Amino acid sequence: MHMNTSPPALPASRQALGLLGWLALCFAAAAIGAVASVNAAAFYAGLVRPTWAPPGWLFGPVWSGLYAMMAVSAWLVWRARGLGGARSALILFIAQLAANALWSWLFFAWRRGDLASAEVLLLWGLIVATIVAFRRVSRLAAYLLYPYLAWVSFASVLTFAVTRLNPGLLT
Repeated sequence: MHMNTSPPALPASRQALGLLGWLALCFAAAAIGAVASVNAAAFYAGLVRPTWAPPGWLFGPVWSGLYAMMAVSAWLVWRARGLGGARSALILFIAQLAANALWSWLFFAWRRGDLASAEVLLLWGLIVATIVAFRRVSRLAAYLLYPYLAWVSFASVLTFAVTRLNPGLLT
């Protein structure tokens, strides 16, 4: 006897509202990070950066795309199992989202490169754990997080490098 643990199919209107909710949550985290990054462009431009560092204008478009993919990823998991059926996976997702927003505060607002360097490793681990948990529910949801993991991997190395190159500006 096979028991179906998936919730019944959601009406299209509820699915659309769910997607809007996940988009709102992800872009709210982006906004929290943006508040800390109000002077980020000028601050970033004034930092000594490695030659391979991207230009400051690239971060906004990249992050916008990543937040949209993150929202769709969480929505797919929510749609497949609901909040109750995917509780641990969605809690991991929300935890990594909070860690994501915190990084901007550590690096740009508080100028704590040392803490941002440590925290980005925590973020990376939370993203990996989220991918593993999401893959159990939806391969597509997990795949949608791979570009995010790749970007945060790059951002981790960039955080370490910039912190090391700017000991007077970043503690």
